Amino acid sequence: MAPRLEDIILSNLESLKTEPFIWWQKTWWSGGAFLELIEECEKGFKASGFHEGQRMAFLLPNSPILLASIIAIWKLGGTVVPIDPRSGYVSLIKQLKHADVFASITYRGSSGIVPLISEEGIPCVVTALDAPVESIAGRRSEEESSDTAVIFYTSGTTGEPKAVPLSHSNLYASINACVDHIGKLTDDDVFLNALPNFNAFGFVCGSLIPLVKGTCQVVLPSFMPPEGAMDAMRNAAVTIVPAVPTIISLLLGAAARGVTPPRTLRYILSGGDRLPLDFDKRAQETLGVPVIEGYGLTEAASVVSIAPGIENRRAGSVGTLLSCVEAEIRNDEGEVLPAGSEGHLWIRGDNVAKCYYRNPELTSQRFVDGWFDTCDIAKFDDDGYLYLVGRRTEVIFVGGFKVYAQEVEKVLLEHPAVAEAAVIGVPRSISGEIVKAFIVLKKDEKATSKDLIEHCKKKLSYYKVPRIIDFLSEMPRSSIGEILKRKLEKE
Repeated sequence: MAPRLEDIILSNLESLKTEPFIWWQKTWWSGGAFLELIEECEKGFKASGFHEGQRMAFLLPNSPILLASIIAIWKLGGTVVPIDPRSGYVSLIKQLKHADVFASITYRGSSGIVPLISEEGIPCVVTALDAPVESIAGRRSEEESSDTAVIFYTSGTTGEPKAVPLSHSNLYASINACVDHIGKLTDDDVFLNALPNFNAFGFVCGSLIPLVKGTCQVVLPSFMPPEGAMDAMRNAAVTIVPAVPTIISLLLGAAARGVTPPRTLRYILSGGDRLPLDFDKRAQETLGVPVIEGYGLTEAASVVSIAPGIENRRAGSVGTLLSCVEAEIRNDEGEVLPAGSEGHLWIRGDNVAKCYYRNPELTSQRFVDGWFDTCDIAKFDDDGYLYLVGRRTEVIFVGGFKVYAQEVEKVLLEHPAVAEAAVIGVPRSISGEIVKAFIVLKKDEKATSKDLIEHCKKKLSYYKVPRIIDFLSEMPRSSIGEILKRKLEKE
């Protein structure tokens, strides 16, 4: 049986009481100072009547109080529910009610949502980002398994939010396998924790890996402005940066403007969205470090595959499977395909959730006989490297032919004037659908629809070539930088 995460973290803090552990607001906190904050939070939650098996919602940016509160809730046998405070009123209330939380905690920057949440009968209090939470008058909520560490609400880029419950053992398996896969951490390693922790990638790779492995981390409420983030990275000697491609782009842009990157950097860990092919080369040229690309899902505690070390990266691949993950490539009927085939990616493993929270219908569709349907189309090469072809939900049917949006996007991004590309299907009476592309051009670059269509004709089958191209100043994005295609479909 895997140990509980708070036991590991508290053991680390006991041995690091006098050592720097968390960088916050230009100051290092010792392990002892952080441990005191955890203990104060635990006392407050216990005095408020929080019980084992209940759930507490956190509508907070990355901060010492968020990390300390999470560990305190785990000590009490509870489950944490991190939620984006900018979710929008309807979505926010729906998530809080669905999770049946004891109470919710936010901060001054989002204090306007307090009366809205309170009106729905859900207690909501405001806290400082680096001081204990004051007493909460919580509500009665159903007590469930204390094995569940966290519930994430995720909609990906296309649909309604799904609630994913991850256990302590799911997270523990993911953390250990991820670190072993990339390479052991050193005593000098310092993580940047700037990705939102209401997202599984930010939570696992930004917060939990350093907490569980006893490694330092720099906690930033936001990566913006990038110059400020780079300043913190230099001053705290950051070595490892978990980032989505949007943040990598900001890092590259800041370096191009003359902002000095930290000399201590070892690598950037990329996930959350596809990585443009030229980013690894540009990062080595401007930041002096490589980008290690991985692939993951909230349902798999953030990580499924990753390049097995800095020296073993392969362009276009998202690496090899973690040791705790098994995978199969299946056809439309669910039959396992031979090695090298392209098809539906199914996974199972110690890091994979067992169900969706309080959603038996969706659980029965995606979790089948111990396997999870990722809804991704993928293939493996002979060496076990994984390549993503596209999302099954992003298949465009043109005259009976399947077109994967990601394949078209990849070709568009190869055009020298294109900075970003997103492809969707548009209904047509004769062909069923046609391919439509949305383009953001690079600064000071020019290209017409005709230019891009001719570019695609040279590299794609005729039915895959976009028939419509719209130019945008920027793409609609989620809080972690994913392009929101559901918004593009309304254009």
